[in-house]
Amino acid sequence: MTIKIINKSQHELPNYETLASAGMDLRANIQEAIVLQPLERAIVKTGLFMELPVGFEAQVRPRSGLAAKNGITVLNAPGTIDADYRGEIGVILVNLSNVSFTIENGERIAQLIIAKHERAEWELVSGLSTTVRGKGGFGSTGVK
Repeated sequence: MTIKIINKSQHELPNYETLASAGMDLRANIQEAIVLQPLERAIVKTGLFMELPVGFEAQVRPRSGLAAKNGITVLNAPGTIDADYRGEIGVILVNLSNVSFTIENGERIAQLIIAKHERAEWELVSGLSTTVRGKGGFGSTGVK
């Protein structure tokens, strides 16, 4: 699949690092460093604009290294970029650690996953089929 993209950053386009990689790294495109204090969040721009085909979305997900080593994650993970969005890709980062973290220009801040999706239609009914789980919520399928 080919996706149209405009790159207004000075960084390379996102790419797959290995043959089996599902995600491509997004890089910060910022004029000056951003310091995220503990529990602070910021939208970090990438300088990228794209045109996805209808039926596809781009998912913005955290990078495991940033999360594990520094407590930095994507706040609305996964963030969804719809096929009809044409604005700049921004990443909502949050600092969940107890120390400040500095984001530098060009830093890999998130992963981008391209995914096919379906459009559903609702069918209004008066009842649903029964299952073993039934109305059980969070934790209802665990060992008792």
